[in-house]
Amino acid sequence: MPITVDIDVMLAKRKMSVGELADRVGITPANLAVLKNGRAKAVRFTTLAALCGVLDCQPGDLLRWEAEDPAITESVVP
Repeated sequence: MPITVDIDVMLAKRKMSVGELADRVGITPANLAVLKNGRAKAVRFTTLAALCGVLDCQPGDLLRWEAEDPAITESVVP
């Protein structure tokens, strides 16, 4: 999938456990693990906002796009 989730990076920077983040955001540790491991098909904006609020970050700190095919990037970027 071309969207990479960097929750682990923010957890390490904030010295926070997955369990603590799940509790503070209000989601189950299992659902957070699905998102964290890149297996989620979607994320609600309310969940993304809660993650950003707890981790004191921007959505772009948690999600990034990586082209699966380098030719896609070359054809899009001038």
